[in-house]
Amino acid sequence: MNARIRIALAMVLAGTLNVSIARADDVAALRAELDGLKSEYAARVQALEARIQQLEAQAAAVASAPPPPPPAPVASAGGAGTAFNPAMSVILAGTYAHLSQDPATYRIAGFIPSGPAVGPGDRSFNLGESELTLAANVDPYFYANLTASIAADDTVSVEEAYFRTTHLSNGFTIKGGRFFSGIGYLNDIHAHAWDFVDQPLAYQAFLGGQLAEDGLQAKWLAPTDIFLEVGLETGNGDRFPGTRRAENGPNGGAAFVHIGNDLGDSASWRAGVSFLNRDAERRSYADVEAGGAPVINAFTGTSRIWVVDTTFKWAPHGNPTEHLLKVQAEYLHRTEDGTLLFDSTGAALNGDYRSGQSGWYVQGVYGFRPRWRTGLRYDYLDAGSTRIGLVTDGGIAASNFPLLASASPRRISWMLDWSPSEFSRLRGQIAWDDARANARDHQLLLQYLYSIGAHGAHKF
Repeated sequence: MNARIRIALAMVLAGTLNVSIARADDVAALRAELDGLKSEYAARVQALEARIQQLEAQAAAVASAPPPPPPAPVASAGGAGTAFNPAMSVILAGTYAHLSQDPATYRIAGFIPSGPAVGPGDRSFNLGESELTLAANVDPYFYANLTASIAADDTVSVEEAYFRTTHLSNGFTIKGGRFFSGIGYLNDIHAHAWDFVDQPLAYQAFLGGQLAEDGLQAKWLAPTDIFLEVGLETGNGDRFPGTRRAENGPNGGAAFVHIGNDLGDSASWRAGVSFLNRDAERRSYADVEAGGAPVINAFTGTSRIWVVDTTFKWAPHGNPTEHLLKVQAEYLHRTEDGTLLFDSTGAALNGDYRSGQSGWYVQGVYGFRPRWRTGLRYDYLDAGSTRIGLVTDGGIAASNFPLLASASPRRISWMLDWSPSEFSRLRGQIAWDDARANARDHQLLLQYLYSIGAHGAHKF
């Protein structure tokens, strides 16, 4: 019995030893496999570090090398006819006007008339000012733009035709040709992008509606966290309030400073100060003398205009598709100093002339639901102090200058527009216009605007 127990115990012990030996062999194998993985991982890490060092060296070499010259423009495979392929856009515009006063007799009381762009336009249906624009980069150094205006009387005029540099450094750009001046806020915005059908009274009285310049503009955009823009302009000055002079060289110039910034992620603002200086030689206008006979008078002298503008915009998180608010205002002050010729084709009496006049407007536009906006604008002008030498010296009576009699023209306008898409807009506008002397003009204006083709984004 004891022998059997000893044999059984020996067999159990032998089996246990065999299991332990087998487990020891498995552990050794696992340790060997782990050591192999560690060696392979270390080799891969070393290879990756070497690759990173190589790429860093290459990047440093590229950064220190001078920039390559800009590539020359490549002609299109389609031939010369399509080599440049400018972007094309067309703006179609039209109005219907219901006016209580005859638009042919529209004059802003107290101010020398500034041209045919003043007033609400003709009654009934009218084809508005349509625009055809061609624009493209000429080469790596210049951009060019041509905008032709097609009027309702089938006449075609060049609204803008300019080049602009694209390769100057340090925030500088130069523009040359014909362009809308950068003074104020609204002046260089095309008509189809206005928030109302017409221009404010101050723009009509002081700038003839919109000031275009044939000349040069230099602009500098400062490398600052806030928006800061400085510009200078000069040209022939043949648009109101100036005239083309019978001599070489520019006629005056303009300067402006614009500054702006964001207010959080939903609001932003911009403000500016501008100055315009122009000389006029026999800048003529039609009036009626005391006896009722028509006369042609003419101003010769210097016209200086200061403009202060400010604009505020709000949209939830910068998205204007649901709601938006835009408030803008501008103040203009003009002084003119020179001589005034009375009845240039008849009596031809000449005397000194001085005036100090001002005007302003404030308007707000609110997007109360997607695609719908409404707006309210108030215009005010002050004819100010005017000295007519022929009158103060006792030469002729003040009644011979009815358009220059003291006045305070004003107007209230309300508009509602609907934009089915970003390419179309339908607008209705009602105005109570007291710009005339002793006659209110009740105006109803309906407008359509359609955009075709590639059209760039509008300014702030």
